[in-house]
Amino acid sequence: MDVKIMPDERLDDLQINNYHILQKRDGFCFGMDAVLLASFAKVKKGKTVLDLGTGTGVIPILMEAKTPGKHFTGLEIQSEYVEMASRSVLINGQQDKVSMVEGDIREAEYIFGKESFDVITSNPPYMVDQHGMQNENPVKAIARHERLCTLQDLITQTKKLLKQGGSFFMVHRTYRLAEIMHLMVEEGIEPKRIRMVHPYIDKEPNIFLIEGIKGGRSRIKVEPPLIVYKEPNVYYDEIYDIYGWGRR
Repeated sequence: MDVKIMPDERLDDLQINNYHILQKRDGFCFGMDAVLLASFAKVKKGKTVLDLGTGTGVIPILMEAKTPGKHFTGLEIQSEYVEMASRSVLINGQQDKVSMVEGDIREAEYIFGKESFDVITSNPPYMVDQHGMQNENPVKAIARHERLCTLQDLITQTKKLLKQGGSFFMVHRTYRLAEIMHLMVEEGIEPKRIRMVHPYIDKEPNIFLIEGIKGGRSRIKVEPPLIVYKEPNVYYDEIYDIYGWGRR
Protein backbone atom coordinates (compact mmCIF):
# COMPACT_ATOMS: atom_id res chain seq x y z
CA MET A 1 0.00 0.00 0.00
CA ASP A 2 1.29 3.43 -0.92
CA VAL A 3 1.51 5.35 2.37
CA LYS A 4 3.07 8.76 2.69
CA ILE A 5 6.23 9.05 4.82
CA MET A 6 6.87 12.55 6.14
CA PRO A 7 10.33 14.21 5.89
CA ASP A 8 10.77 14.05 9.69
CA GLU A 9 10.03 10.31 9.77
CA ARG A 10 11.97 7.15 9.09
CA LEU A 11 10.76 3.63 8.27
CA ASP A 12 12.34 0.92 10.45
CA ASP A 13 12.36 -2.83 9.81
CA LEU A 14 10.79 -4.86 12.68
CA GLN A 15 12.47 -8.09 11.53
CA ILE A 16 9.23 -10.08 11.54
CA ASN A 17 6.63 -10.77 8.80
CA ASN A 18 8.32 -8.07 6.72
CA TYR A 19 6.66 -5.54 9.04
CA HIS A 20 7.94 -1.98 9.35
CA ILE A 21 7.21 0.95 11.64
CA LEU A 22 7.33 4.69 11.20
CA GLN A 23 9.25 6.69 13.79
CA LYS A 24 10.17 10.33 14.24
CA ARG A 25 13.78 11.10 13.35
CA ASP A 26 14.03 13.50 16.28
CA GLY A 27 11.16 12.38 18.49
CA PHE A 28 10.30 9.60 20.90
CA CYS A 29 11.27 6.16 19.53
CA PHE A 30 10.46 2.78 21.03
CA GLY A 31 13.20 0.98 22.92
CA MET A 32 14.12 -2.55 23.93
CA ASP A 33 11.58 -2.43 26.77
CA ALA A 34 8.66 -2.43 24.31
CA VAL A 35 10.14 -5.30 22.29
CA LEU A 36 10.69 -7.38 25.43
CA LEU A 37 7.12 -6.74 26.59
CA ALA A 38 5.67 -7.79 23.23
CA SER A 39 7.61 -11.05 23.55
CA PHE A 40 6.74 -11.61 27.24
CA ALA A 41 2.99 -11.09 26.82
CA LYS A 42 0.85 -14.14 26.07
CA VAL A 43 -2.33 -13.95 24.01
CA LYS A 44 -4.53 -16.91 23.19
CA LYS A 45 -6.42 -17.41 19.95
CA GLY A 46 -9.48 -15.22 19.58
CA LYS A 47 -8.60 -12.83 22.41
CA THR A 48 -8.71 -9.03 22.24
CA VAL A 49 -5.79 -6.86 23.34
CA LEU A 50 -5.43 -3.20 24.37
CA ASP A 51 -2.08 -1.42 24.69
CA LEU A 52 -2.34 1.63 26.96
CA GLY A 53 -0.10 4.54 25.95
CA THR A 54 0.94 2.86 22.72
CA GLY A 55 3.17 5.65 21.33
CA THR A 56 4.48 4.48 17.96
CA GLY A 57 2.16 1.46 18.10
CA VAL A 58 5.05 -1.00 18.18
CA ILE A 59 3.57 -3.28 20.86
CA PRO A 60 0.24 -4.07 19.12
CA ILE A 61 2.00 -4.30 15.76
CA LEU A 62 4.52 -6.83 17.12
CA MET A 63 1.92 -8.75 19.13
CA GLU A 64 -0.26 -9.19 16.05
CA ALA A 65 2.77 -10.84 14.43
CA LYS A 66 3.74 -12.96 17.44
CA THR A 67 0.39 -14.16 18.84
CA PRO A 68 -2.91 -15.64 17.56
CA GLY A 69 -5.03 -12.88 19.14
CA LYS A 70 -8.15 -11.70 17.35
CA HIS A 71 -7.70 -7.92 17.50
CA PHE A 72 -5.15 -5.46 18.87
CA THR A 73 -5.87 -1.84 19.83
CA GLY A 74 -3.43 0.91 20.78
CA LEU A 75 -4.61 3.90 22.84
CA GLU A 76 -2.50 7.06 22.66
CA ILE A 77 -3.20 10.64 23.77
CA GLN A 78 -0.83 12.40 21.33
CA SER A 79 -2.63 12.84 18.02
CA GLU A 80 0.49 12.99 15.84
CA TYR A 81 1.59 9.58 17.14
CA VAL A 82 -1.87 8.08 16.62
CA GLU A 83 -1.82 9.27 13.02
CA MET A 84 1.71 7.99 12.43
CA ALA A 85 1.00 4.62 14.08
CA SER A 86 -2.12 4.26 11.92
CA ARG A 87 0.02 4.70 8.81
CA SER A 88 2.38 1.99 10.10
CA VAL A 89 -0.61 -0.35 10.36
CA LEU A 90 -1.54 0.43 6.74
CA ILE A 91 2.03 -0.14 5.55
CA ASN A 92 1.93 -3.61 7.12
CA GLY A 93 -1.57 -4.44 5.86
CA GLN A 94 -2.76 -5.00 9.45
CA GLN A 95 -5.83 -2.75 9.30
CA ASP A 96 -8.26 -5.64 9.83
CA LYS A 97 -6.55 -6.69 13.08
CA VAL A 98 -4.86 -3.59 14.51
CA SER A 99 -6.46 -0.24 15.39
CA MET A 100 -4.97 2.95 16.80
CA VAL A 101 -7.27 5.15 18.90
CA GLU A 102 -6.70 8.67 20.19
CA GLY A 103 -7.65 9.18 23.81
CA ASP A 104 -6.67 9.68 27.44
CA ILE A 105 -5.89 6.56 29.49
CA ARG A 106 -7.81 8.11 32.38
CA GLU A 107 -10.95 8.07 30.19
CA ALA A 108 -10.38 4.62 28.70
CA GLU A 109 -13.37 2.97 30.38
CA TYR A 110 -15.66 5.50 28.66
CA ILE A 111 -13.93 5.09 25.30
CA PHE A 112 -14.12 1.29 25.19
CA GLY A 113 -16.56 0.21 27.89
CA LYS A 114 -15.96 -1.80 31.04
CA GLU A 115 -14.60 -5.36 30.84
CA SER A 116 -14.07 -5.10 27.10
CA PHE A 117 -10.59 -6.69 26.71
CA ASP A 118 -9.03 -10.06 27.45
CA VAL A 119 -5.47 -8.72 27.63
CA ILE A 120 -4.00 -5.32 28.45
CA THR A 121 -0.37 -4.30 27.98
CA SER A 122 1.54 -1.15 28.85
CA ASN A 123 5.03 0.31 28.68
CA PRO A 124 4.19 3.44 30.68
CA PRO A 125 6.30 6.48 31.62
CA TYR A 126 8.80 5.33 34.23
CA MET A 127 9.35 8.50 36.24
CA VAL A 128 6.93 10.47 38.38
CA ASP A 129 6.35 14.01 37.14
CA GLN A 130 8.85 15.68 39.48
CA HIS A 131 11.58 13.00 39.31
CA GLY A 132 14.81 13.57 37.40
CA MET A 133 15.67 15.87 34.51
CA GLN A 134 12.79 16.43 32.13
CA ASN A 135 13.33 16.61 28.39
CA GLU A 136 12.66 20.00 26.81
CA ASN A 137 10.81 18.18 24.03
CA PRO A 138 7.24 17.83 25.43
CA VAL A 139 6.59 14.66 23.42
CA LYS A 140 9.61 12.91 24.98
CA ALA A 141 8.76 14.31 28.40
CA ILE A 142 5.23 12.86 28.22
CA ALA A 143 6.66 9.47 27.23
CA ARG A 144 9.15 9.39 30.12
CA HIS A 145 7.40 11.21 32.97
CA GLU A 146 3.94 10.73 34.48
CA ARG A 147 2.69 14.08 33.26
CA LEU A 148 -0.66 12.89 31.90
CA CYS A 149 -1.18 9.54 33.63
CA THR A 150 0.04 8.06 36.92
CA LEU A 151 0.58 4.41 37.78
CA GLN A 152 -2.59 4.58 39.87
CA ASP A 153 -4.53 5.86 36.85
CA LEU A 154 -3.11 3.11 34.65
CA ILE A 155 -3.82 0.21 36.99
CA THR A 156 -7.26 1.50 38.00
CA GLN A 157 -8.28 1.73 34.35
CA THR A 158 -6.77 -1.68 33.64
CA LYS A 159 -8.99 -3.22 36.32
CA LYS A 160 -12.07 -1.62 34.77
CA LEU A 161 -11.20 -2.57 31.18
CA LEU A 162 -10.16 -6.19 31.79
CA LYS A 163 -12.58 -9.05 31.75
CA GLN A 164 -12.61 -11.27 34.83
CA GLY A 165 -9.63 -13.63 34.50
CA GLY A 166 -8.01 -11.33 31.96
CA SER A 167 -4.25 -10.72 31.85
CA PHE A 168 -2.25 -7.53 32.39
CA PHE A 169 1.34 -7.29 31.14
CA MET A 170 3.67 -4.41 31.94
CA VAL A 171 7.35 -3.45 31.79
CA HIS A 172 8.74 -0.99 34.33
CA ARG A 173 11.79 0.04 36.37
CA THR A 174 12.76 -2.16 39.32
CA TYR A 175 12.87 0.72 41.79
CA ARG A 176 9.07 0.95 41.54
CA LEU A 177 8.41 -2.79 41.88
CA ALA A 178 6.96 -2.66 45.44
CA GLU A 179 4.65 0.23 44.50
CA ILE A 180 3.43 -1.55 41.37
CA MET A 181 2.75 -4.87 43.07
CA HIS A 182 0.91 -3.08 45.88
CA LEU A 183 -1.30 -1.19 43.41
CA MET A 184 -2.03 -4.33 41.41
CA VAL A 185 -3.08 -6.33 44.47
CA GLU A 186 -5.12 -3.38 45.74
CA GLU A 187 -7.02 -3.27 42.44
CA GLY A 188 -7.62 -7.02 42.33
CA ILE A 189 -5.00 -7.78 39.67
CA GLU A 190 -2.93 -10.55 41.24
CA PRO A 191 0.75 -10.69 40.20
CA LYS A 192 1.33 -14.15 38.68
CA ARG A 193 4.60 -14.01 36.76
CA ILE A 194 7.67 -11.79 36.93
CA ARG A 195 11.00 -11.66 35.10
CA MET A 196 13.94 -9.43 35.96
CA VAL A 197 16.02 -7.93 33.15
CA HIS A 198 19.74 -7.35 33.82
CA PRO A 199 21.98 -5.26 31.54
CA TYR A 200 24.93 -7.60 32.30
CA ILE A 201 25.18 -10.86 34.24
CA ASP A 202 27.08 -9.18 37.10
CA LYS A 203 24.80 -6.12 37.29
CA GLU A 204 21.55 -5.74 39.22
CA PRO A 205 18.32 -5.69 37.20
CA ASN A 206 17.11 -2.29 36.01
CA ILE A 207 13.73 -3.27 34.53
CA PHE A 208 11.23 -6.07 35.04
CA LEU A 209 8.36 -7.69 33.17
CA ILE A 210 5.23 -8.60 35.10
CA GLU A 211 1.95 -10.41 34.42
CA GLY A 212 -1.14 -10.08 36.58
CA ILE A 213 -4.54 -11.77 36.43
CA LYS A 214 -7.75 -9.96 37.32
CA GLY A 215 -9.32 -11.96 40.12
CA GLY A 216 -6.42 -14.41 40.23
CA ARG A 217 -5.32 -16.33 43.30
CA SER A 218 -2.24 -15.36 45.26
CA ARG A 219 0.71 -17.22 43.72
CA ILE A 220 3.62 -15.77 41.71
CA LYS A 221 6.21 -17.44 39.49
CA VAL A 222 9.66 -15.83 39.30
CA GLU A 223 11.14 -16.69 35.90
CA PRO A 224 14.87 -17.01 35.17
CA PRO A 225 16.53 -13.62 34.68
CA LEU A 226 16.94 -12.17 31.21
CA ILE A 227 20.49 -10.92 30.60
CA VAL A 228 20.89 -8.40 27.79
CA TYR A 229 24.62 -8.04 27.06
CA LYS A 230 27.50 -10.54 27.07
CA GLU A 231 29.83 -7.58 26.57
CA PRO A 232 29.37 -4.08 25.12
CA ASN A 233 27.46 -4.25 21.79
CA VAL A 234 27.17 -8.06 21.99
CA TYR A 235 23.79 -9.43 23.09
CA TYR A 236 22.96 -12.79 24.63
CA ASP A 237 21.36 -15.25 22.24
CA GLU A 238 17.86 -14.81 23.69
CA ILE A 239 17.91 -11.09 22.85
CA TYR A 240 18.89 -11.84 19.24
CA ASP A 241 16.04 -14.36 19.09
CA ILE A 242 13.49 -11.91 20.51
CA TYR A 243 14.46 -9.30 17.94
CA GLY A 244 14.57 -11.87 15.12
CA TRP A 245 18.17 -11.11 14.25
CA GLY A 246 19.37 -14.69 14.58
CA ARG A 247 22.10 -15.91 16.92
CA ARG A 248 25.69 -14.68 16.70
